[in-house]
Amino acid sequence: MRIKTGVTAHHRHKKVLALTKGQRASRHSLYRRAHESMLHSLSYAYAHRRERKSDMRRLWITRINAAAQANGISYSRFINGLRRASIEIDRKMLADLAVRQPDAFTKLVETAQAA
Repeated sequence: MRIKTGVTAHHRHKKVLALTKGQRASRHSLYRRAHESMLHSLSYAYAHRRERKSDMRRLWITRINAAAQANGISYSRFINGLRRASIEIDRKMLADLAVRQPDAFTKLVETAQAA
């Protein structure tokens, strides 16, 4: 007796069409187009999860630089000063301080300049 894959294939197709919901034209309605679209989407999502990490780091560095410039020191001299003063605060925390607590950031700048 031969086994037919009707139910299994139907479930698989429904799953793919659900993943491509909201896409334009035949990309959300025709299985073959939707499957291609889904593969690309998942690939982009994977790659961009990694890309986001460098994007965030770039944003933090920009914010730290702006705050450091406002306090009359360049970004590179500020980071070097922190290293010499053996203050280990990552860029995420520094950027948060620069935005939310400018007075605390100014104290860090003074410490970095002293070192």
